[in-house]
Amino acid sequence: MKKLIINVILFLSMAVYAENADYIVDKKGNGDFTNIQDALNKIPADNSEQKIILVKNGVYEEKLFIESSNIALVGESKDSVIIKYAMLRKNWMKNHDKQYGASVVNIGEGTENVTLANLTVWNNYGTLYGDNDHQYAIYGMGTKVILLHCNVIADGADTISLWPEEGGMFYHSHCYFEGHVDYVCPRGWCYITDSKFYGHNMTATLWHKGIDSEDAKFVINDSYFDGKPGFPLGRHHYDAQFYLLNCVFSENMADLPIFWPESPNAHEWKWGERHYYYNCQRIGGDYDWFADNLETAKGSPKPEEVTAKWTFNGKWDPEGEMPSVLPFAFLPIPQNGEYLDESPQELKWIPSRNAESFNVYFWKSKYPQALKQGAKLKSGSNAPGEPIYIGNQKEPVFKTATLEPNSTWYWRIDEVIDGKPVEGKLWHFTIRK
Repeated sequence: MKKLIINVILFLSMAVYAENADYIVDKKGNGDFTNIQDALNKIPADNSEQKIILVKNGVYEEKLFIESSNIALVGESKDSVIIKYAMLRKNWMKNHDKQYGASVVNIGEGTENVTLANLTVWNNYGTLYGDNDHQYAIYGMGTKVILLHCNVIADGADTISLWPEEGGMFYHSHCYFEGHVDYVCPRGWCYITDSKFYGHNMTATLWHKGIDSEDAKFVINDSYFDGKPGFPLGRHHYDAQFYLLNCVFSENMADLPIFWPESPNAHEWKWGERHYYYNCQRIGGDYDWFADNLETAKGSPKPEEVTAKWTFNGKWDPEGEMPSVLPFAFLPIPQNGEYLDESPQELKWIPSRNAESFNVYFWKSKYPQALKQGAKLKSGSNAPGEPIYIGNQKEPVFKTATLEPNSTWYWRIDEVIDGKPVEGKLWHFTIRK
């Protein structure tokens, strides 16, 4: 009888807090599986519909193979779901003729629409054995790979290596990347926004290969770079195209432009030097080589035109197709802190995977003038004003009235989950004209 009562309580608890996920992995045994690979193996090779695998908090010492498309691997908490494995590439290559399998997370050839979200991936070989040679955290041969709110760390070079043969398309938002030489090194098209980088090497942080198309590019927006004193920004052995907009470099960054290394592996620059910057700043003083030159890029794009959709030449709109996989609303449009010249505005966001409806709050700053560019949100007695409740709605979009110029506006989306509101993050934007 006691066992029956316990089972009923557990059932009711699961019913009340049911997750919108196809499979749940829990090391403690309260899910469908106790390890992640078993859940991945349940998804058929020809999978055509979005499948969500929710990973509960814990340390999972596994090497993963993702060999089906349309998979979202989502952690319960970014810092508390840790997938780690110690693997040195040269050790793997002693018995294999391909690099696939030399990583913690391995994404198979031909896969598409693979999302990793709200978790940490760590190749800890260097910590265990003191060797900082090439050791992948993520190695991928597929395309349309998305990382959201992830920590991606390796104790050696090439932390995240997304390397399909013909070049692929990759989107990363609100992530932390850490490693040694060339630790973020995509092939093809890649867009990264609102992320942080930390390098342990004196060779390069970024690397890009874009030889398959003159339009292939690596775009980084609104991100922060740091590392050991003297860390360099980037290099490339092949034709490449870099765009860095609204980025901040720490005082530790070396006075060394993105460069062409002298090495046997270097190839001719068919399309010349293509390193473009806009509104980038270094703490402690700027270097001349990252002065604004965006207008010299092909087509002379304006800063507001350099979006994810633009990066992929309209072949992929990851922000427009973003799956609802995180446990909170994210990807606000306008971007948090953005400065705009147009009014009214259409506010949009990506719902959490469990959202039932949305309580919308929207209000004007109590200050008579707009926040200056780069200003931080204040709290306490200098709070921006009392939130104004607009209403509850089902659609993840809200159109404002015409907004006065030179004004800052705040908005918050409280999602209703299991009938209860969950307070969301505070976002803001400024109307200049």
